[in-house]
Amino acid sequence: MPIATVNPANGETLKTYEAMGDEEIERRLQLAEATFRTYRTTAFAERARLLTRAADLLAEDEREVGRLLTTEMGKPVKQARAEAAKCAKAMRWYAEHAEELLADEEPAAADVKDSGASRALVRYRPLGPVLAVMPWNFPLWQVVRFAAPALMAGNVGLLKHASNVPQTALYLEDLFHRAGFTAGCFQTLLIGSAAVDEILRDERVRAATLTGSEPAGRAVASTAGEMVKKTVLELGGSDPFIVMPSADLDRAAQVAVTARVQNNGQSCIAAKRFIVHTDVYDAFAERFTRGMAALRVGDPLDEETDVGPLASEQGRADLEELVDDARRSGAAVLCGGERPEGPGWFYPPTVLAGITREMRVHREEAFGPVATLYRAGDLDEAVLIANDSPFGLSSNVWTRDDAEVERFVRDLEAGGVFVNGMTASHPALPFGGVKRSGYGRELSGHGIREFCNITTVWHGA
Repeated sequence: MPIATVNPANGETLKTYEAMGDEEIERRLQLAEATFRTYRTTAFAERARLLTRAADLLAEDEREVGRLLTTEMGKPVKQARAEAAKCAKAMRWYAEHAEELLADEEPAAADVKDSGASRALVRYRPLGPVLAVMPWNFPLWQVVRFAAPALMAGNVGLLKHASNVPQTALYLEDLFHRAGFTAGCFQTLLIGSAAVDEILRDERVRAATLTGSEPAGRAVASTAGEMVKKTVLELGGSDPFIVMPSADLDRAAQVAVTARVQNNGQSCIAAKRFIVHTDVYDAFAERFTRGMAALRVGDPLDEETDVGPLASEQGRADLEELVDDARRSGAAVLCGGERPEGPGWFYPPTVLAGITREMRVHREEAFGPVATLYRAGDLDEAVLIANDSPFGLSSNVWTRDDAEVERFVRDLEAGGVFVNGMTASHPALPFGGVKRSGYGRELSGHGIREFCNITTVWHGA
């Protein structure tokens, strides 16, 4: 895949880049290693000053960056600006909280004495250069939620971004440099996917984080396992959105539309499978379908657009295959389901009902504005349908029954359970999944400690 900006609204190639050669990659690896030796000793206050400055610069650039994101991957420009603002917020959060999150921990005095020590503690130390393999769908946020905690922990970053968002990748490198971080603290590698394996095998790279497809995750995890290196993986998702009889149906349906089409439906944590109790199925389906059909699809730079194009022609083709397979197998298309005429990689908000286990869309992630509706006879069946997926990233449940909430929290196989609301990420809350959605956690104290050497310090009596 070429490293290029291709506007998904019209298919026009705007900028093309040559991949970095071996000599430049080696120079950057050397710089990362050398920088880490000194950066790791900087005080938290200095790291926080630099990261806060980066947040300030990003806030100043918000409108310009928003247009860049929209041009490169097609999200509505209002959502692109919101992504930039969210990144600045996360930077400030880690700048404020990192020292506390990584403070030395001391065991109970009785346990210290029992160990034969006069003093014992646990200290969090940085690992070194961390390779980040990041996707195009949230081209700023996915990177910042790795970079902010990694830099505050004293690590340095090497970014291999998706090949269709090179300008965003270069902007991020420039942003951290303008903020005052030395050049080796954060570097963008303009490389293709084939170059990742050799870089990950390099002894100077101490760990890796990947957000992306399941095949990409397997490849990185395999190499990292062979080289005995720590990894964090955030892969696909096919999140359930469960609606029970006590739910506020109007609110649930309204949120369901946003939860499905955020980022043009191209989000791992977007709700994709809508599992509705039979007592309220018809009422919810009518409200939800009406809301999906009313969305405005069009130019993502238009402030009134709700849904822009998919990021690539192949992405739209893959989505069409899932819809066509479901239709051939008997699914009902309640709205959408047909590619529009004209340029760009647009696809309409689509609702499919009558889903069966034999349909591909039941097992595979629909990465675009396509929702599937399921009817559940009771809570047990709703949980059964929800867990009948290879993925386990997050989940949404709509009920005003506390006992039902406790059952869902206990029984849903997911990294998050969002009650009467839409799944979202926040710097204070851990983010990640189970099953084929990956392992490890990003964000919060859990995320910043993922790439730390958790060191036992023991003093003799």
